[in-house]
Amino acid sequence: MSVLIALLSLAAEALVGYPDGLYRAVGHPVTWIGRLIACLDRLLNRASESDSRRRAAGIAALLVIVAVPAVLAFCIQRALGALPLGFLLTALIGTSLLAQKSLGQHVRAVADALDTGGLEAGRKAVSMIVGRDPERLDEAAVCRAAVESLAENFSDGVVAPAFWLGVGGLAGGAAYKAANTADSMIGHRTPRHEAFGWAAARFDDLVNLPASRLTGLLIVLAAYFVHDADPAAAWRALRRDAAKHRSPNAGWPEAAMAGALGLALAGPRVYGGVVVDDAFMGEGGRRDAQSIDIRRALNLYRTADALLMALFTAVALLLFCL
Repeated sequence: MSVLIALLSLAAEALVGYPDGLYRAVGHPVTWIGRLIACLDRLLNRASESDSRRRAAGIAALLVIVAVPAVLAFCIQRALGALPLGFLLTALIGTSLLAQKSLGQHVRAVADALDTGGLEAGRKAVSMIVGRDPERLDEAAVCRAAVESLAENFSDGVVAPAFWLGVGGLAGGAAYKAANTADSMIGHRTPRHEAFGWAAARFDDLVNLPASRLTGLLIVLAAYFVHDADPAAAWRALRRDAAKHRSPNAGWPEAAMAGALGLALAGPRVYGGVVVDDAFMGEGGRRDAQSIDIRRALNLYRTADALLMALFTAVALLLFCL
């Protein structure tokens, strides 16, 4: 049933996304989780404490951050399970944990901004989806940033929550979303969060391991069905470059995307005025990315997303037959 719920959630979210009216009326699970994280950060993360105490406080905070949404989601799924076709309602709720539609829209907006408004418009659009300093980006860097964000967020925002929905139902998906949100808010190597956010960052790395590998393979497979993508180069880049990334997970989708498109992604980048000397994904590929490369990446993303739904369909049918 969990696999079927994940499949239906993927299909519904790809069509309708998360309606703006609903967001304005009640917010979004990520904003609710974010308030919980911010509250625990204020209460438990004391600068006067030693690093060991702050790390212990961060572990306790993570347990609360993950457990509260998971328990609530479990109770909701159990309550809906008693209703006729309650799994359909559960799947609709599950769409709030996915980001297929909004991811495609935000990345497409960067290409559209570059094509219609030039570099400044492109910088403004890409600043909505990446954390690096937009004023330091030329047009090629804006395009690379959009493609990198698409690849990484396909893993974090689509494949991973769908995977955990399929494994643990609504509770699994909610627990993953809470962990991922915690990493984005407190899992940074800053003086305030180096110790307190240690558990959030490490746990996020762990829960994203299976999805990041699956995402890389989906992109390689999708390249077989996209006429201007190279599956062999995607596979070579995946095997050669993925492990070189500073993240244990982001390198898998980024390397596959880079190889498929013939681009060199990642490499040295600037975040908050600090240069981060990352390895290149798709080493030897082009650095002069253009808006057309963003659109090529979007074609690859849509194909890989369709393959993800096909995979869930096959697993659901297999489990039904068993």
